[in-house]
Amino acid sequence: MATNTSFNDMLNEYLAIDLLSSELIKRDYFFTKVDKDQGWKGGTLPVPFKGAQASSVKFGGLTNQADVSEYDYVRGQISAQQEVWGTLKFNQTDLVRHDGSVNEKSFLKMLPDQIEEFMEHMKMAVAINMLSGPHFATVIADGSAASGILGVDKIDRFELGQKVVIKDNNSPQLALYVVAIDINAKTITVSLTRGGAAADVSAYSVAQAAKLYHDGVMVGGVVTNTFTSLRSALLSAANGGSAQLYGVTKTAYPYTQAVNISGASISASNILDKLFDAYTEVRTRARGNANTILMSYKHLGSVMKLIESQKGAFKTTATATKASLYGWTEIEITSVKGPLTIVGIQEMDDDIVIFVDWKAMKFFSNGLFRKRIAPDGKQYYEVREESGFYYLHDVCLYGELVVHKPSNCGIIHSIPNY
Repeated sequence: MATNTSFNDMLNEYLAIDLLSSELIKRDYFFTKVDKDQGWKGGTLPVPFKGAQASSVKFGGLTNQADVSEYDYVRGQISAQQEVWGTLKFNQTDLVRHDGSVNEKSFLKMLPDQIEEFMEHMKMAVAINMLSGPHFATVIADGSAASGILGVDKIDRFELGQKVVIKDNNSPQLALYVVAIDINAKTITVSLTRGGAAADVSAYSVAQAAKLYHDGVMVGGVVTNTFTSLRSALLSAANGGSAQLYGVTKTAYPYTQAVNISGASISASNILDKLFDAYTEVRTRARGNANTILMSYKHLGSVMKLIESQKGAFKTTATATKASLYGWTEIEITSVKGPLTIVGIQEMDDDIVIFVDWKAMKFFSNGLFRKRIAPDGKQYYEVREESGFYYLHDVCLYGELVVHKPSNCGIIHSIPNY
């Protein structure tokens, strides 16, 4: 016998914040590993950097008192939290299907799949933003005028009905809706309206570096609403990163600069050698312990093939492999500096590989993922339309990723599409 209850009570019982947090954390490698501080209530967050350390060492005598170098600490800051919202929609018709009133039986029948898929999509959006930057896909085949078809590099990141924004170096931003997906052709069909006819997207081309963004990231053609990403924090401005980090010019201090290495010569046959060369370079120049390498599944596949084929003669040997049900695979390799962990994750782009020291960063937030609760205690917003009633439930994440020791990390950039 179904138990009748209020929709708000069911949201409170079955859509608990613990469920939302654990779903995202256990499904995302980056959120699993990165240190978290949930005590940032908003306002300005100071980000101190060590600009220089004491270096006065003199052989044969004491350093002149007027010539002693000092520690120099630089104050960066984050003026406001970034935010991302996710929304679930429940139609009243579905909830009252059994006996004419909102009941638990109807709610539980539709909840699990929706939560599962919703959190999968939301975690992808957040993780991609913090790892690879504001865009989540790149156009690899010019847009069509008549069919509204775009070729994209990351077809797994799209859903039917998804709202996206396209922008290139020559054309203004344009809001679009995904109306068809061809997984094998790696194409999406887009419309100017939800479920509408195909849009003319011929103005957006590969030559003009057309990219796709989640709704709200761009404002007036400028990337505005985005978390700090490892791409922007670790890459120099010359290599596609930001010139400043939390208000501090990167080139002014060695501690705000990560080791940048060109990957232009990387191929499927030499990527393992290149990774070890880069790792040696990072450990030579970097100041931390960057012993985790983050890469896309494409590169991980190349690495695994090379390890298997060169296992007998190669100078290092894979000692452990761990596959996660939640979207990543780890390979542990013995190196001259001890265990080196290579991690393949779906959220990584193909043009970069990141060497991470987990002590170099922290995610600051006000409680991670939180349900939006109205002043009257309701956890949903009721909407009345001619087609019927529906309920909207919102989940938000306020916070920012702080890379406070960029010099402890390294990044390979400009990897070609081999």
